[in-house]
Amino acid sequence: MSDRATETPSAEELVAVVEAILYAAGEPVQAKVISRSLSGVNADDVRQAMKQLDERFENEGAGLRVEHVAGGAQISTRPELGAWVRRFFREQNRTRLSPAALEILAIVAYRQPVTGPEIMAIRGKDSSGPLKNLLEKKLVRMMGRKKVIGNPILYGTSKDFLVHFGLNTLGDLPEMEEFEEVVGLLEERQAAAFAEEDEPAETDAAGEAGEAATASEAGSEAVEAAAEPEAAPEGESAPEDPAIPTDRELLELPQAGPDH
Repeated sequence: MSDRATETPSAEELVAVVEAILYAAGEPVQAKVISRSLSGVNADDVRQAMKQLDERFENEGAGLRVEHVAGGAQISTRPELGAWVRRFFREQNRTRLSPAALEILAIVAYRQPVTGPEIMAIRGKDSSGPLKNLLEKKLVRMMGRKKVIGNPILYGTSKDFLVHFGLNTLGDLPEMEEFEEVVGLLEERQAAAFAEEDEPAETDAAGEAGEAATASEAGSEAVEAAAEPEAAPEGESAPEDPAIPTDRELLELPQAGPDH
């Protein structure tokens, strides 16, 4: 049996090949990456095949589409079928993000790379629980260490963050002046996915169960701190506040209650 992988696929075969690759990848893939794995095919050929595949899905009334997110393309379900898909995943014990986690995501998106102590200073409360949860969900990633006293870990958003919230790039987020809208945007997209869920979102581990402020309002207060960082003396790096624990200490703190 000959190895067809070395053959150049016909235009009709290319559509099927692209469909198979997008399905198998399970994450957004760039056209140029696909073209490099195929003999005699360039990125424009792959983009055309993606377009034809999406048109075929639409003409057949299929439940799938080709979606462009995170700088690449992936096969995803059609939005109008979302209610049934969400119900299926709720049966798989999918959990929603808490308001605290959404707020931290918004802070990381604008201040990245940002350290755990900096996130805690902006929020004014312990952020170790939600931050650890976001790392486990791969919505936030570690980007190295900051070259200051204690060498705290730097955090940034991941590709999964873009995919989870249907964003193509971070440029799709509102401007810094509209920071509070980011928390609201993330909250809206999540609320739509869990519209039929009866269980209320978890509250902050700080124990402020009676707090009336929503995640969006909290984000509005956070942007003032995020937009006006303290200036260090000329020629010096701002030292870490010894009263603020390092990332390692934050992640090892005992949890006061569910906040994720």
